[in-house]
Amino acid sequence: MICFPSAASRHRAWEELRDRVAGCSRCDLSSSRKNTVFGQGSTESPLVFVGEGPGSDEDEQGAAFVGKAGRLLTKILASVDIPRESVFITNVVKCRPPENREPVPDEMMACSVFLETQLALLRPRIVVTLGNTPTKWLLRTSEGITSLRGKWIPWRGAFLFPMFHPSYLLRNESRRKGSPKDLTWQDVKALREKIDELGLILPPGKDDAS
Repeated sequence: MICFPSAASRHRAWEELRDRVAGCSRCDLSSSRKNTVFGQGSTESPLVFVGEGPGSDEDEQGAAFVGKAGRLLTKILASVDIPRESVFITNVVKCRPPENREPVPDEMMACSVFLETQLALLRPRIVVTLGNTPTKWLLRTSEGITSLRGKWIPWRGAFLFPMFHPSYLLRNESRRKGSPKDLTWQDVKALREKIDELGLILPPGKDDAS
């Protein structure tokens, strides 16, 4: 864990990291991006969401989860009184893979220093992984999201909690019992319960890292 003697030095570390991401050319994704997507939300939050990578809307705007999947994520969180601005949201890779394909291992490895530094600076109590890619990457496992979702996994002194990616829910409209949307409703309620159980205080809805 990284320790910072003051809020000012932590802020400087964030700004330096943001500059490094913006100027990154560590992999070929840098050649096709419009914007890097650093992530945004409250840097004081105990709750962090990690997705796969930016899509076309995110690449255009330079912000994470701002397309259809992002709007659905906002609604999912709001359903259990979690303001989106009170959490931090980022991705495994900070540049859009062409045609929204999954990032390949070399790309994730090249970008891992950025995600790892973000997590070290944030020091979250709960990390929610959205979908297969971040779940497998952070857990270093081949086990898929279908079997891991909804499980509380002790991880680096915190809890890691896999959930379906919102884009998967957009492709599966059913709300019947056992459907991805039904399971996600169960998962987000469990997330709310864990926040309350741990006595975590979500900061006011202020986006200080966009």
